[in-house]
Amino acid sequence: MRILVTGGAGFIGSNFVRRLMSGGYPELAGAQVAVLDKFTYAGNEDNLTPVAGHPQLTVVRGDICDGPLVEGLMADTDLVVHFAAESHVDRSIASAAEFVRTNVLGTQTLLQAALGSGVGRFVHVSTDEVYGTIEQGSWTEDEPLLPNSPYAASKASSDLLSLAFHRTYGLPVCVTRCSNNYGPYQFPEKAIPRFITRLMSGQSVPLYGDGLHVRDWLHVDDHCRGIALVARGGKPGEVYNIGGGTELTNRVLVERLLELFGADPSRIERVPDRQGHDRRYCVDITKISEQFGYAPAVPFEEGLARTVRWYADRRDWWEPLLDRAEAAA
Repeated sequence: MRILVTGGAGFIGSNFVRRLMSGGYPELAGAQVAVLDKFTYAGNEDNLTPVAGHPQLTVVRGDICDGPLVEGLMADTDLVVHFAAESHVDRSIASAAEFVRTNVLGTQTLLQAALGSGVGRFVHVSTDEVYGTIEQGSWTEDEPLLPNSPYAASKASSDLLSLAFHRTYGLPVCVTRCSNNYGPYQFPEKAIPRFITRLMSGQSVPLYGDGLHVRDWLHVDDHCRGIALVARGGKPGEVYNIGGGTELTNRVLVERLLELFGADPSRIERVPDRQGHDRRYCVDITKISEQFGYAPAVPFEEGLARTVRWYADRRDWWEPLLDRAEAAA
């Protein structure tokens, strides 16, 4: 089997690649893997260091919008796992153009090349943010898409394009939509690593608005395991929600981190709320659970403590990234 992984040097993509190359997904064992990554500010060669030199791994620096490059890589590919995306909401609010280019036009370029090469399966990795906000209950996969941020709108557009390529041309596409990820190697512009690195640096922790926005937290290991299940056995044309089952307000999340650091609430800095800030996300994972027996395996308290320890041990990884992360804030 030959697998093309786009965005394989980013946070989630690199986790998938590291586990794939180390035999973590028996259903995909023995594959030849090509990573295509543009290595923008959030793509990092160090994320793939643990599997660098693996004889079945090839890493290509390039843009998913580059049609000839993508067509060449797509030849003889059996499976595409598409992680590559601009993903930081605050950046999308400041400037949406790159999000449309990468997330929409880049996905279209990949889909067209996959169709031309007769790819056997295309997994498009998306987000629960495409659903908008929900006051109570949880979203099933057939909920209408009501994105509120430019980032979410660009991902919703790429979801619809992916599904349209299945319905129009028969391309065997599956879409996954995950809740908020956390874990090692996450770029420090995102909430949990930003909070951790600021606490480690003796700084305050910024908290949007009243701090009562609710997110469901999913360890990146669980997310990637769900993606691997869909990659091997997902039904073409279907959407699969992948959630972690731990709903927390941002305020409670910060309080748990303060406890781990032995810090008090005086370290919290209240900042103006984000524009168009969704109040609550929650996905229903019944479908993937019933079809594949999926359930999140990493308890949040354990996963959060492990993540803090990883950042404590890997200052060499995140300290050089701080200037870029703060510029995104």
